[in-house]
Amino acid sequence: MQDGSLAFAADDDGESLGGPEPGGGPEPGGGPEPGGGPEPGGGAEPPGLQASLEAILLVADEPVPEVVLAQVLERPRGEVAAALSQLAASYTDQRRGFDLRKVAGGWRYYTREQCAPVVERFVSDGQEVRLTQAALETLAVVAYRQPVSRARVSAVRGVNCDGVIRTLVLRGLVEEAGADPDTGAILFRTSGYFLERLGLDSLDGLPDLAPFLPDDLDDGQDAGHEHARG
Repeated sequence: MQDGSLAFAADDDGESLGGPEPGGGPEPGGGPEPGGGPEPGGGAEPPGLQASLEAILLVADEPVPEVVLAQVLERPRGEVAAALSQLAASYTDQRRGFDLRKVAGGWRYYTREQCAPVVERFVSDGQEVRLTQAALETLAVVAYRQPVSRARVSAVRGVNCDGVIRTLVLRGLVEEAGADPDTGAILFRTSGYFLERLGLDSLDGLPDLAPFLPDDLDDGQDAGHEHARG
C-alpha cells in the first residue's frame, strides 16, 4: 500500500486593509510601525506517535525496522513497538482493507488477504511478470538449501540452472553469499526482498519440506528444513 494523503496547514497572515477614519487625515510620517503586523500563528499541534508511524510507513517502499522508527521519532523502541502492535490490531478489528505486518525484520503496510480478488483484478492487465516454473523450482532449492552453489542447485533439479539463477538475482530474490571454502564456487541465498514478498519475518516461517518429499528420497538433507543463519 503506497498511497496516502498529505495535510497542509495555512496561517492567516492577511492584514487589515481598512481606510483612515472619517475626518482623520494621515499623520506626518504615520506609516506602519516596523514589526507591527499580526503575531505569527502558533502552528498546528505536532502529530502523535501513531500518526507519525502511519505517515512514515505509508511512504516506505520496504519494511522499516523498529529501531529506525525509534531513532527517527526520538522515542523509546519499546514504546514504538507497542504502538505498531496497537495499530496492527486496530486495523484488524476495524476490518480495514489493509493491515500492518512485521516482515523481514521491519514493518510495512499490505493489502488484506480477503481483498486479494479485487486487487488481482486491478493488476490483471499484465503489469506483474510472474516467475516461470523453472524459476520457482530453483528459488525453492535455494531457499531450503542455502547457502548453495549453482552446481548444487543444478544437481538437485537435474538441469543447468545458471540462467535461472541470474534471473532470480536480477529480480532481487536471490543474492550472493560469499564463496565455498573448499571449491571457491559462489554461494547464493535468498534476500530480504524474498522474505518481504512471501510475507515472512524470517526463514523460520518457511513451511516444513518433509511432507512434500517422496518416501524413498536418498539425500537425507533434503528432508530437513535447512535455513541460513547469519
